[in-house]
Amino acid sequence: MNASKIPYKPVGMALGVVSGMIAGAAFKQAWKVVAGEGDAPAATDEGRSWKQILLAAAIQGAIFSVVKASVERSGAVTVRGATGTWPG
Repeated sequence: MNASKIPYKPVGMALGVVSGMIAGAAFKQAWKVVAGEGDAPAATDEGRSWKQILLAAAIQGAIFSVVKASVERSGAVTVRGATGTWPG
């Protein structure tokens, strides 16, 4: 393992937690707009249709992926700016 990657691991883990929190909040707001209700359906919610369940899962997955990539990329760019080396 490259020595420059070791110090970045805790930063990367912290960024993962932050991105999860941001993505969760963004998904909750997006679901309110899409469905007009507060809580997204759980996969085991008997009263919800397949369409609702799969739409919620697709929106959640897309938001989580975009937020995670954005936060990780921003962290890597910041580390490169501060240290001169790319962490990944």
